[in-house]
Amino acid sequence: MAEFDLELDARGLNCPLPILRAKKSIQQLNPGQVLKVVATDPGSVKDFEAFCKQTGNSLLASSQQGGEYHFNIQKG
Repeated sequence: MAEFDLELDARGLNCPLPILRAKKSIQQLNPGQVLKVVATDPGSVKDFEAFCKQTGNSLLASSQQGGEYHFNIQKG
């Protein structure tokens, strides 16, 4: 079973687009469900940390693989 309920491909997008797309995607989820975001913007690391603090969602995991950044965000 996947560790997420919905995946957002934000590769090639620069700030603030990954956050805006994530905000739209997470609205489709029920509380407790997980959104996985894949981004290439190095600024997205700090952006998603701030996004989760401001929106009451939880950043479950954050990792870097090559030039890609992966985030698992649980809807609050």
